[in-house]
Amino acid sequence: MVSQFFGLNIAASGLRTSNAALNTTANNISNANTDGYTRQRVYQEANNALRVFATYGCAGAGVDAIAIERVRDSFYDAKYRNNETLLGNVKQKNYYNGLIEEYLDDDGSTGFSALFNKMEAALESVKTAAGTTETKSTYVSSLKSLTEYFNNIYNSLQNEQADINAEIKLCADRVSAIAQEVASINKQINIIEMTGTTANELRDKRDVLVDELSKIISIETRETPIVDETQPDRETGATRFQIWVAGAYELVDTYEYKKMICVSRDDDGATNQNDIKGLFDIKWGSSSYKDGDNVKELSDFALDSQLIGGELQGLLAMRDGNNGQYFHGNVPNDGVYQRTDGTWAVTVKVDASYLKDMTKSTLPADGTIKIGAKTYKYDTWEYDGDSTYTFIIDDTTLTSIPDAGKTVKIGYYNSYQGIPYYMQQMNEWIRQFSDQMNQIMVNGYTSDSLDGVYVLTGSMGNEYGSEYSYEQLTSLSENKGYYNLCGGNFTVSAVLLDDSNRLATKADITEGESEFGNLTKLQDMLKTEKIFRGASSGEFLTKVLADVALNKSNSQVLEDTYTSLENTIGNQRLSDSGVDEDEEAANLVKYQNAYTLSSKMIQTLTEIYDRLILQTGV
Repeated sequence: MVSQFFGLNIAASGLRTSNAALNTTANNISNANTDGYTRQRVYQEANNALRVFATYGCAGAGVDAIAIERVRDSFYDAKYRNNETLLGNVKQKNYYNGLIEEYLDDDGSTGFSALFNKMEAALESVKTAAGTTETKSTYVSSLKSLTEYFNNIYNSLQNEQADINAEIKLCADRVSAIAQEVASINKQINIIEMTGTTANELRDKRDVLVDELSKIISIETRETPIVDETQPDRETGATRFQIWVAGAYELVDTYEYKKMICVSRDDDGATNQNDIKGLFDIKWGSSSYKDGDNVKELSDFALDSQLIGGELQGLLAMRDGNNGQYFHGNVPNDGVYQRTDGTWAVTVKVDASYLKDMTKSTLPADGTIKIGAKTYKYDTWEYDGDSTYTFIIDDTTLTSIPDAGKTVKIGYYNSYQGIPYYMQQMNEWIRQFSDQMNQIMVNGYTSDSLDGVYVLTGSMGNEYGSEYSYEQLTSLSENKGYYNLCGGNFTVSAVLLDDSNRLATKADITEGESEFGNLTKLQDMLKTEKIFRGASSGEFLTKVLADVALNKSNSQVLEDTYTSLENTIGNQRLSDSGVDEDEEAANLVKYQNAYTLSSKMIQTLTEIYDRLILQTGV
């Protein structure tokens, strides 16, 4: 038989449970506008009934609040984070494509088309007065403006690459910081939950960090209970929480975490002719790694992985995107040998057509080459004009002889059209255009019947202000052609800048100073010669702008799409885990009524006990 006071215990359990529900509702209402807060709910169940060995069998024992837990659906979390990864990727591409579009935009006065048209108009003026200095000076000045346009675009693109490079480091540092925070929170969660309590607020804090991480890089999370091997059936309350990033790298394992570390490439360790110095490679290291430690202890992070995702992949695409055109080939079995001066040379056979065209070349003069699984530095390279390159290995860094029969690459494959791609396109036009114009000019004659001189060249960037001579640009011994010309050093020949009368206007040396046959050849070349992607010289901007406009349009459409999905999925997630003030107000009334009724029950039972004890003399 149960106690006479059993009913009081039942009413008290209802009072306690209703009180817990009211407090939880109050907490929800207080955090209705707190970012990252997840609605909480009291889970309750009936206490085990008592057998009373009477005809009615068992007596209910009241209610018990078994847990206060978050109302959260992991399915929506996974959908939201996957979308954030995609959004972060295209958002970065959209932003930086927009900047490139602004750099290339023709405003009608300082853009490529405007400057090219002025140059053609100045050329026509020279034809009308081929013997006068003034018209020639105007034409040379228009050429100088055109070269300065490419200098400015080159510098703008390099500055953008530097900004992207700095942002990549910020992303890597933030990934490491989030990993450290999550590992610390995991420890706090386990300490609390091993006592049988759910650490709701800490779990909310961890989820906010994981959401932020998903914007930076693709993630996968897993949480599993920790089992006591000696007592497998015992619930320890602790869990193992793991995060993988970029498809294969374990960032967090409960209390342990790894770091993403950015390491600057050496000045002689470039992988692209037009890259700025100090681009970061990403390494993977332990949490104990500190600045100044040996970099060789770090493992590589695969920049060419398609699983990186997030803002980091978008930034890498813009910084390193080469449209899939990077240097790669194979070392023949007899392709490694020692030269007479003691240095080691590596011969590389290539198949890609763009590697056989020096106007498209993006190889740095000296840099880093990967042969098989090993990385070496080379001092210079040679090209046979067909399909064979020879790299002279830097013997000051040589630790082992390169292996023959291995694959070779410089840089890595990145299918996106990023800054390296636009640099390469610009350089290709500059080299083709300079070659065509110089061929015409050196085969003509000045108004004074002197031999013509080349018009376009590149500065060497040394302290003497030297520039490449026509012989250096066209040297057949190196088979590099106009390889040394790029947007950064493109300029008009100093000879022509000093004396515009050296402009070769005549095609026939026996004609008078007013003859302009050579200028007619130049005009015909400008209008008819297909020098760049099947187009004439003046259509350069049309071709390149079409690329960047398409990339900008695609990234904008995708950003709009993923932003819309972010709102939709976010609302779905909030409908489940967010605080609805109207719902909480209804819950407040419901739990208040339950609390009042439990109180009324206690009051009723108190009166019964008073009558029983005081008036019946029990």
